[in-house]
Amino acid sequence: MDIQILVVEDDEHICNTVKTFLQNEGYQVDVSSDGDQALELFYDKNYHLVILDILLPGMCGLDLLKELRKISSAPVLMITALTDDASQLAAFNQEADDYVIKPFSMQILIKRAEALLRRSGTLQKEIRAGSLILYTESYKTLYDGQEISLTLREFEILLLLAQNKGKVISHESLLTKIWGYEFDGDESTVHTHIKNLRSKLPVNMIKTVRGIGYRLEVET
Repeated sequence: MDIQILVVEDDEHICNTVKTFLQNEGYQVDVSSDGDQALELFYDKNYHLVILDILLPGMCGLDLLKELRKISSAPVLMITALTDDASQLAAFNQEADDYVIKPFSMQILIKRAEALLRRSGTLQKEIRAGSLILYTESYKTLYDGQEISLTLREFEILLLLAQNKGKVISHESLLTKIWGYEFDGDESTVHTHIKNLRSKLPVNMIKTVRGIGYRLEVET
């Protein structure tokens, strides 16, 4: 599975350096220097990690983080020159996962990014959600030890829901992250795939949040 990282930083030198180091580690990297543009990119792709500055043109980093948390639990690593406690507390209150103060070592930044990816399960070859296991390299799905045959699209939808289990993923977000902005279809495409997924899973793990989207719930 290609690991997708979004770097949001308006300092061109820092942005390009971070991108180069991440690409050298084998990650797929998109960059943005503007908060509003970054939000559009996030809706368009299923990013596994966001590296985010606070002081940005357009939407500031903290407001962008607030919007991201409405649709995703992907880890967010803040990189900023703001050293005061208030800024750090504000970031963590918006559910940032880590906070690195500029200037920083690129090697340390990479290790912190790797730690967040491990914690989120992205660097693992399998994603678990209760009795459900999805193998990201072989696209194999098991529930309670029994294999479930899924199409590629069904697997991608279930993986996205599993990576964000407990959070609501909107119809629009599913369409853009799985099919992309250029897709000509509508929400009925999502409904059809969800219906097929439900028919294949032995329990109804996919809950409808009326008028918004879907949430994956697992037994505790």
